[in-house]
Amino acid sequence: MTKKINIYEEASRCLLCQDAPCTRACKTGDPARAIRAIRAIRFDNHKPALRWVKDCSDADLERAEQACIHYNGPILIKEMLRSINPDEVDHSHYPDLTIDFCGIRCESPFFLASSAVCTNYKMVARAFESGWAGVFYKTICMQEIKEVSPRFDAMHNNATHGDFYGFRNMEQLSENPVEEDFKILHQLKQDYPTKVVIASIMGQTKEEWMKLAKMAEDAGCDAVELNFSCPQMKHKGMGSDVGQSPELVKAFTACVKQSVKIPVIPKMTPNITHITEPAEACIEAGADAISAINTIKSVTMDVNAEVAGQRTISGYSGRAVRPIALRHILELSQMTRKVELSGIGGIETWRDALEFIQLGCSNVQLCTAVMQYGYRIIDDLLLGIQRYMAKRGISKLQELVGESLPSFMNPDHLDRNTIIYPKIDHDKCIGCGRCLISCNDGGHQAIVFERATRQPRIVGTKCVGCHLCRLVCPTGAIGVTKRINKK
Repeated sequence: MTKKINIYEEASRCLLCQDAPCTRACKTGDPARAIRAIRAIRFDNHKPALRWVKDCSDADLERAEQACIHYNGPILIKEMLRSINPDEVDHSHYPDLTIDFCGIRCESPFFLASSAVCTNYKMVARAFESGWAGVFYKTICMQEIKEVSPRFDAMHNNATHGDFYGFRNMEQLSENPVEEDFKILHQLKQDYPTKVVIASIMGQTKEEWMKLAKMAEDAGCDAVELNFSCPQMKHKGMGSDVGQSPELVKAFTACVKQSVKIPVIPKMTPNITHITEPAEACIEAGADAISAINTIKSVTMDVNAEVAGQRTISGYSGRAVRPIALRHILELSQMTRKVELSGIGGIETWRDALEFIQLGCSNVQLCTAVMQYGYRIIDDLLLGIQRYMAKRGISKLQELVGESLPSFMNPDHLDRNTIIYPKIDHDKCIGCGRCLISCNDGGHQAIVFERATRQPRIVGTKCVGCHLCRLVCPTGAIGVTKRINKK
């Protein structure tokens, strides 16, 4: 386990450079494969990473390390890759990931979310060529859009400035003329007929909603998404303020359903107490599916993100919002009226996507992770899900949709008569004492620390099995025992 943690830590240091110098150092194999292997580890696919460097010699990997331009010392490529055990999964028999969404056959569940990652033809075309199955194109509206500068801000991990867990944006909708955007969508569908092209639209009046939806249908779009949820719209009667009103979303959904025959997918705002209320209103009006969630209203105080000395409330996304997004997806999946779901919010790795699928989503959308790492992350999204399915013997992705829903219940029904005690592996423990500090000041004072040996010990009579110690341990030295009855 220690090796695995070190592998992930080292891979997370990699800058994932454009045209990485390390990739040109391999003389015996494909030069692009060293960075591909590191990327596989970074995005939770460490087992198959060896596949890409099997032809590289130790000398190749050493040259790759020497070519590394990391500002804090080279990535230990050889040590990292040589410590991985061979993949036990036969990758020649991976299942395909095709799945139906709103009656549309999709190559996989992975779509680009309506955002800055899909604002013109060339961007979407590159994404399709990279392997993305579809796109929710950047939201189209009738109003003139003028963006601010700067428009992005981020909550960074302390260790790496370029790596962030939360992302704030003040961007609004497409700046292109309406006719140009629909021309782009038409051309995309013509050039990539097997990909799914969905127009995202936003109107102020019923007439605008109907007109934009009809233009989407006429352009050949497979479906239309109704953006009821953008948190930073300046125009009255648009964005998340509309999404908080069941009456308005029902009326707008109904008029769009009357004007087009393609599937209609309202996009819900998380900036509401009960997301199911507007969602159920949309379903009553005939919605074919629901997208959720859009970004969460937020504030940051970084002076570098000010717009000419001014600040505003705007949307928050990224890994930090995933648990919130999953809560909303769970509530939508548990509605009496069943509807297909497209999940959005903090998805970065295939495991993140799997969580949304297991809670009922047959489609997932990504934005922030693409902005941070590029379209190339699709490789490990696809590979990770395929390996997971192969290991479990699952042939159809649909089998995973909603499979975790039965495990959720009200808090008063949870088992409160058993306990799982943490267990310390002293071979992995480095004696830092972080578990002691957290248990003393945030737990139940159930750990003692032997000063001479710098080894912690759990006092079973005091331990309540909260597992805070396990979560703060930096080396993964604290595991678990079997669940037993409380004494």
